[in-house]
Amino acid sequence: MAGLATSFGSAAMTNSLSEVEFYDALFIIGSNTTEAHPIIGGMMKRAARRGARLIVADPRHIELVDHAALWLQLTPGTDAALVNGMMHIILNEGWADREFIAKRCEGYDELWEVVKNYTPDVVSKITGVPEDKIWTAAELYANTARAGIFYTLGITEHTTGTANVMNLANLAMITGHVGVSHAGVNPLRGQNNVQGACDMGALPNFFSDYRSVAKPENAAVFQQAWHAPLNLEPGLRIPEMFDAILAGELKAMYIMGEDPVLTDADANHVRKAIDKLEFLVVQDIFLSETAKYADVVLPAACYAEKDGTFTNTERRVQRVRKAVEPPGEARADWEIIADLSARMGYPMEYDSPADIFEEVRTLTPNYAGMTYDRVEACGLQWPCPDLDHPGTPYLHEDVFPRGRGRLMGIEYEPPAELLSDEYPMLLTTGRMLYQYNVSTRQSPTLEYLAPYEQTEINPSDASAIGVSEGERMRVSSRRGSVTTRARLTDRVPPGILFMTFHYRETAANELTNSAFDPTSKTAEFKVSAVRIEKA
Repeated sequence: MAGLATSFGSAAMTNSLSEVEFYDALFIIGSNTTEAHPIIGGMMKRAARRGARLIVADPRHIELVDHAALWLQLTPGTDAALVNGMMHIILNEGWADREFIAKRCEGYDELWEVVKNYTPDVVSKITGVPEDKIWTAAELYANTARAGIFYTLGITEHTTGTANVMNLANLAMITGHVGVSHAGVNPLRGQNNVQGACDMGALPNFFSDYRSVAKPENAAVFQQAWHAPLNLEPGLRIPEMFDAILAGELKAMYIMGEDPVLTDADANHVRKAIDKLEFLVVQDIFLSETAKYADVVLPAACYAEKDGTFTNTERRVQRVRKAVEPPGEARADWEIIADLSARMGYPMEYDSPADIFEEVRTLTPNYAGMTYDRVEACGLQWPCPDLDHPGTPYLHEDVFPRGRGRLMGIEYEPPAELLSDEYPMLLTTGRMLYQYNVSTRQSPTLEYLAPYEQTEINPSDASAIGVSEGERMRVSSRRGSVTTRARLTDRVPPGILFMTFHYRETAANELTNSAFDPTSKTAEFKVSAVRIEKA
């Protein structure tokens, strides 16, 4: 999010999902779309069948590789170098959109000072991608009018995640592939309503509509609406919170719909911090691993048990309708929060989610033109500034929110944790199709289909430690160790393992590195040094 906000002035997918099937070229990088976003993955496969050329950049042989015109099998963590190499070729060969750069962008000289050093031979040595494939990718992307970039956590879950995103924005801007339909830079959000939560200011440094909490003029708007003084100091991000607990600076936490004991990097560090809290409240629909540490558990309603809106990855605000009543003492999140607030001396006088949405409209300019009636059928895409506005299918047509798009020189930086004699293999983590994060294991059907972790390992690496298909092996990092079943496959190259983070019995985040991006504070889930042995 921070990367696109820096480059464009807006932190959201630029284009619409309805366009996906009708691109002529899709550059898909750091996204196992068919498993992490299967509906969108299906759209991409249909685009390929229609004749679109897919460029897939991924260390693993994911399903989309079978539909791709070009597979760039890069070493994990080398995305910035690959994109720099593509831009070097595009700028040298005269394939850039010089008119767009001159009229809509700033910072070109800074960009070129960096990119000029990333010749194809240099980039090939860094990434492991053959030079001819880098050339082909650059030519195909630059010279196709309807070409878009799609990425997910394979780009952002690095210590250089923000820089990676800014570099993708660089690539789109120098080719003029932004501000038009069937183009753009399109992050596919990692969870339902992540976009909506961020839009509403569920962040330590922003009010709604991404207005900085540090600016008094922004705070004044909300202080007047809420009749309460507000703190102008940005808050802590997740890894900073755990460090603050261990430093004795943070005493209590209120965790809603999150299970950091399983989902955050370096689980031992997380558990140690949570165990030190003086008071922990967890609000969730299941008794999660984190909830087992709680002093108070507040049972919440799931999506089918409440009314409201979700905002999806394409900025579309959609109605959510209650289908059944919540079980037992479970309540909708807004009711719990309002009740708790009243007991703490600040009444929140809402009668329904519709009341809250009316307040959202008045305080969030991008949502100002939306009402429950207007979003009832198919939703609306922000920005939607007034009641006559139809919504916005693609962003930045005439101008970027920050004025000119910002081109930035992004140097390749190696991962925070390098391989060594003691830890000679690289672990990367992600999702599988049959489980989603850590709560879907409550489903008997999904448990039947995918009951346990199967760590992907190249047959040559398995042979070296004497492990056969389905046998147990131990994976260890500098932070912890887990025992897992081996799945022998050529989907991963020698020297690389792939694990999911869905299973508490084989918690991959016992192994992952908590080093984080200095801007977003996102941990480096995608690159950890490990060793393996037969269990």
